[in-house]
Order: sequence, then structure tokens, then C-alpha cells
Amino acid sequence: MNTVVVGFGFMGMTHTLNILKNPRLHLKAIVDKVPGDILTKLTGQSGNFSTRNVDAKDLSGVNIYSDFAECLKVEKPDACVIAVHTAFHYEMAEMALLAGANVFLEKPFCIDAGEGERLINLARSKNKVLMVGHVVRFMPAYKTLKKWIDSSEYGRLEFLTLSRFSGVPIWGQWKERQKEFGSSGGALFDLVIHDIDFAQWVCGVPDQIEARCLPGKLSNHDYVSALWKYNDSDVVVKVDGGNTFHAGYPFHAGFSARFENASVFFSSQDPHNIKVTTDTETMLFSGGDANDGFSNELYYFAECVLQGVHPVKCSPESALDSVRICHRHTL
Repeated sequence: MNTVVVGFGFMGMTHTLNILKNPRLHLKAIVDKVPGDILTKLTGQSGNFSTRNVDAKDLSGVNIYSDFAECLKVEKPDACVIAVHTAFHYEMAEMALLAGANVFLEKPFCIDAGEGERLINLARSKNKVLMVGHVVRFMPAYKTLKKWIDSSEYGRLEFLTLSRFSGVPIWGQWKERQKEFGSSGGALFDLVIHDIDFAQWVCGVPDQIEARCLPGKLSNHDYVSALWKYNDSDVVVKVDGGNTFHAGYPFHAGFSARFENASVFFSSQDPHNIKVTTDTETMLFSGGDANDGFSNELYYFAECVLQGVHPVKCSPESALDSVRICHRHTL
């Protein structure tokens, strides 16, 4: 499946690496607004966490473009993996779908829910797969937690708390984006949305949200603390996170869950272990490798395209629900 990566920042590089490892995908081209910087970015890009670098030799034979429209016209790709600034998600995804490509779009879907609806309708009319990269759904530790919730292995879920913190991002174009206050959606839409999406995936869309947001360098909601409640269930979900700390602050994410018969704890500071505790014992389970989430989501996307099926495990409709829930935290 001939594939184009659009945007060669941290996430674009991460997806490029996983496309190169995926036997179902062939990297045909890369689109970046400054194509001459691509080789420099191979060693200079950074993000919230570490992934293996792409080697320059891996890109031999890969065509490089600065103009996405030209790339679509010349390459006629089967799929586009779009990892550009949030403000350009709608424009780039629409161009790809109109050109007949399937689209994997980095989160958040679109900050404007109306734009997301239009993309869903366009993908449906073109009979193309549209999937949004909510990678936490594909990370081993979180998949294990979902399995325990669904199976009631430790009894009914009573309380779930999800957290995600980082320093304010200053790599790549993020420093420049501080001058465009609010354009990225801030930490709520760019960082905390990971946990908002996971929570609504495993517990459903909440009936009530009690939220407090604080401003930071990027938006008026760069710190979020919220409690979710449901009319037909006693479960309570807490979501807490943001990037209001200084740039050098270490990224960390995790979850705690209280079930009827056990409590569960996981932190990216101890990424290989999930702890399950009772009043008398503590058991350790594998947390896997979080980076597998990025390869797993692209395998799933490729499988959906090749089989011609809707991405039920990570549907664009569900991704749009997550965007709408984010907006409810700002009311």
C-alpha cells in the first residue's frame, strides 16, 4: 500500500519509522514545508518520549515534496499519514480524501467538531478509511486495563483516574506556536485528550463533567482537572493533566483504578509493570512497551484499508466524541 507521510516533525518521524517496519505499507513520499531540513531532523527532533531514530539510508528512494497537492497528483498514494499542526488537519485530510487516498490523521481530529463531521461524511462518500491516531487505545498497559474492565476480572470498576503531564513543548515549531495562542487547542486537545479518549472508550460518554482549567503558554486550558459521572452507573472517572510546567519537566502518564476486589496502578515512570493490589498482596503484570502502540495502530489502519472495513476499534465517530467531550471541559 503506497503511503505518504505529511509533516516530518516528531510524530511524522515516528510514523515513518513504523511504516518502514510494516510489510503492508510502502513509504512512497514525505511532504514537509521545508524539505531540505528532513535530514537534519533525523538527529535533532525530540518529543515527550524517545523512539528509535529513522536512518537516512532508510529514506533512499523516498520522494520528498514541499507541496502536498503536487505530491497527491504525482504519487497518487493509497494512504496518507497526516501529522501536521492541528490547525491544518481539516485542510490536509480533505485534500487527501478528495484525491482518493485513505487517511490516518494524528489526534486531535479537528478542534471544530463541524469540520470533523464533514470529513467523516466525505470519507463515507468516497468509500475510504478515515482513522484518527488515538494511540493510547493501542498501548499494551492500557489495553490490559480495558480487558480487566470489560471482563470484570477484579469485579466492577468503581473509580478510574488518568493523568498525563509534561513541560511546555518547545521543540520543532512549538515555540513558534506560542505566538498563536490557542491555535493548537492547548494541552486539553493535544495532551489530555489521550486520557479523555481512553476514558470515554472504556466507560462511555459522561453525563456530567465537573472541570477546572488553567491557562498556560499555549491556551487557556493548559491544565485540566475533571470528574466525570454517569446517571446509570456509580463509577467516577478523574482526568488530570497538562503542560504548565517548565520545558525540562519530565513527561509522565499513568492510571489508577479501583475495582471491587483489587486496585490497579500504572505509571510511565515504571513502564514495564502494572501493579495489582489487594489488602494482603501485590501482583505484577507486564506493562509492555508503550512504543508498540504506534506500530499497532498503523497495523490496524492498514488492515482496515486492505480489508475495506470501517475502523471500529478507533472510529472517526468516536474520535469526534472525544473532541466534543474536550469542549465540555471548557464550559
